[in-house]
Amino acid sequence: MIEARDTGSPEAPRTGAGRDFWPADDQPARKRPSPKLLYGAVAAVVVVVIAVVAAVVLSGGGGDEKKAANKNVLPTAYTPDFSGEGFSRLATRTADPRPITEGEALSGDAKTLTSAKYTLNLAASNLTGDCKSVTWGARLQGDLQKYGCSQILRGAYVSGDKKFVGQFIVVNLATEEGVKQIQRDLDRATGAGWIEPLNPPGVPAFGSGFSAAYAKTYGHYAVITWVERAGGAQPASLNEMIDVSLVVEKPADFVWGRLDLAGGKQR
Repeated sequence: MIEARDTGSPEAPRTGAGRDFWPADDQPARKRPSPKLLYGAVAAVVVVVIAVVAAVVLSGGGGDEKKAANKNVLPTAYTPDFSGEGFSRLATRTADPRPITEGEALSGDAKTLTSAKYTLNLAASNLTGDCKSVTWGARLQGDLQKYGCSQILRGAYVSGDKKFVGQFIVVNLATEEGVKQIQRDLDRATGAGWIEPLNPPGVPAFGSGFSAAYAKTYGHYAVITWVERAGGAQPASLNEMIDVSLVVEKPADFVWGRLDLAGGKQR
């Protein structure tokens, strides 16, 4: 299960198993990989909140949409999921050699994502075969090359009221082993680097203040959702970030089509 933790502060001891935060009205028809699970002692969250508030005070606030987001931006909280449950047939790209297209992943229902609480619209998308051009960090870029990164797809989402912004990211790697290594690299504690957010005109700049990212293993695809309140404002709770990320993750449904074509059935 995905577990949300603050990678920018010392990890607090786990105090319980937590609870499932999948929205009740949004249960998928097919069983997905294990849902995100929030955990962490209250003290760890308090440390994050204090750090965010201090940063906002010292910088004069994070809500200026005209400010360009920092190029080498990192999420405040990051949680990887290495399980890859149900996608063993897609563990290598040899079973799924066709490149991703923007139309496949980000058209149709993926243009407007909805849940009971949130509606987010696709503001821009970008697909590149040059994985180095949309990432930073020598170690991350080295591992992307080592593990056969052939494509990175990014979609920028914004809510109708412009209170929430999100990034949907897919990294196409040669193997599931590579996906897991890239997820380890994305932990800010490694200093390996990160993927640059897509910042289209007319959308609140992404990357300043508090943000949370979640990464999942879908066979040889790493699927990353990265969300924040516009301007990086402090969220009501990490639960809020998880709920928004679950909405932004919906375009990953394209992988189910890939699984069907590979002759795979979820186990």
